[in-house]
Amino acid sequence: MSRQIKFIQGNEACVEGALYAGLEFFAGYPITPSTEIAEHLSRRLPQRGGKFIQMEDEIASMCAIIGASLTGRKVLTATSGPGFSLKQEALGYAVMAEIPCVIVNVQRGGPSTGVPTHVSQGDVMQARWGTHGDHSIVALTASNHQDVFAMTVEAFNIAETFRTPVILLFDEVVGHMRERLEIPEPGEIPLVERLRTAVQGGVDYHPYLPREDGRLPMSDFGDVHRYNVTGLVHDMWGFPSDNPKIVHGLLRHLVDKIENNANQMARYKTFYLEDAETVLVSFGSAARSALHIVESLRPRGEKIGLLELQTLWPFPADVIQAYCNPAKYTVVVEMNMGQVCQMVKTSVRHPERVFLANRIDGAFITPTDIKNILRLIKGKGV
Repeated sequence: MSRQIKFIQGNEACVEGALYAGLEFFAGYPITPSTEIAEHLSRRLPQRGGKFIQMEDEIASMCAIIGASLTGRKVLTATSGPGFSLKQEALGYAVMAEIPCVIVNVQRGGPSTGVPTHVSQGDVMQARWGTHGDHSIVALTASNHQDVFAMTVEAFNIAETFRTPVILLFDEVVGHMRERLEIPEPGEIPLVERLRTAVQGGVDYHPYLPREDGRLPMSDFGDVHRYNVTGLVHDMWGFPSDNPKIVHGLLRHLVDKIENNANQMARYKTFYLEDAETVLVSFGSAARSALHIVESLRPRGEKIGLLELQTLWPFPADVIQAYCNPAKYTVVVEMNMGQVCQMVKTSVRHPERVFLANRIDGAFITPTDIKNILRLIKGKGV
């Protein structure tokens, strides 16, 4: 069979990826620039036997997908900055109760209602620390529609493997531009299905007792097992506890199951890094301009390359070190005030050689913006 080829928006590519991954339930509330995800799923998901519901707000949307996930469904919600802010309390609940779910944030300018129809990448740190308390999180991103599709599937796979929320941190340009998407054949991309407990009904079931491989088998809520679900610190049965040993053990588990697998989760792309003296580090739509600069300057003899990050959290520090430490300069290209640049500086051997090429005015960062920074670095003026 030949692959299906479409010419669509990035938001629709996310929809295609979610359906490919086995999405069964969506709850959301319309907000620019993510609304097309809800619009397309309102039609496509019921055709697949799934459930679509428009909730009264973003808080209810996040709570709805948590409930649906507990019953054994693969779930998704989509929003932008202000809605993502409203989801944070329930996101923390999903972290604590270890509930698999996928949250799309198509970023726009902020804070508050900000610049609703313009591009930004300002929610990187919010994705990491938006909910309170010590925790870890997974956040993926992409710069083109083929990768939007792939990272959406990957988000569901990671959520189901590690029983955790996963954030898809796209941006307005990626969400709204149109380009070619080639949809893989069923089975071409491996899918991770929910690991369900083998414990029979009537036998003591421990919903929060990891196996030796670290995975936690689940029992569909309302099925043969009755168990407690809470946002409080809990023991292996799910019952609240303030025992210091249990508190420490649970928090370490929640963090370690993500951070100890950071290398396994690291997704990235490399371009011309074999001999690069200047490494551009970028992500999302900004990486498109960065790649354009690299491919423009390479034929002129410039030893320049691009490291495109697709995993933002857990931050791939080992990857940054491997490609940036040997370089003379590192330039982080992003549309915020340096949120990823800050992380790169903490990861490399020579942070004084790390520079920022950015825009924060709601306009897309252009190859000219990056070229100007490169000229400044080399002392040539603007």
